Amino acid sequence: MAKAPENFAGTVKEVRQQLGLSQEELAHEPGVSFSTINRWVNSKTVPFKLARRQFEAFCQRMAEQGKLKRKSKDTHP
Repeated sequence: MAKAPENFAGTVKEVRQQLGLSQEELAHEPGVSFSTINRWVNSKTVPFKLARRQFEAFCQRMAEQGKLKRKSKDTHP
């Protein structure tokens, strides 16, 4: 299995922390499983393009609602 970029695992952790969600709760948002989120957080896998886009779209919605603060404009999500 390919390793996930270090920053993606950190991003997932940061999003979870800011939103106060468990891994299971966060998994429901982009429509992935708990184990998928867990593998992302632990840098075990690289998210598929669709899942990453869904995660990024969720983060965008949360940012637009003022629930999520992004570190910089270059940081994804």
